[in-house]
Amino acid sequence: QVHVVESGGGSVQAGGSLRLSCEASGLVVSNRCMAWFRQAPGKERERVADIDSVGSRTYGDSVKGRFTISQDNAKNTVFLQMNSLKPEDTAMYYCAAVSALACSLRGLYYQYWGQGTQVTVSS
Repeated sequence: QVHVVESGGGSVQAGGSLRLSCEASGLVVSNRCMAWFRQAPGKERERVADIDSVGSRTYGDSVKGRFTISQDNAKNTVFLQMNSLKPEDTAMYYCAAVSALACSLRGLYYQYWGQGTQVTVSS
């Protein structure tokens, strides 16, 4: 059974940083993609970043150059380092995982989801 658990959200002022963590227990590390999505009230869910088992990474245009996704395969954990945060980054952030080699920007592609962690950036 797969469990996805996020941690690390919180409140920060614009320009600040936060680091999110996501542990996906029960997944085969060599055959999985993990991603971060976010959703703000009244807006569509947005893929923020993803990383596959060999470390290939993709970022959404709105976060390129500010966010970094990384992973610790030994712990089946991914991280999202968020720097230079802006008020428009305020959202619920979700970690998602799929038992597949490839990643996708489509939320429906992912099999497992965490409960979400809130990120609030004030101006």
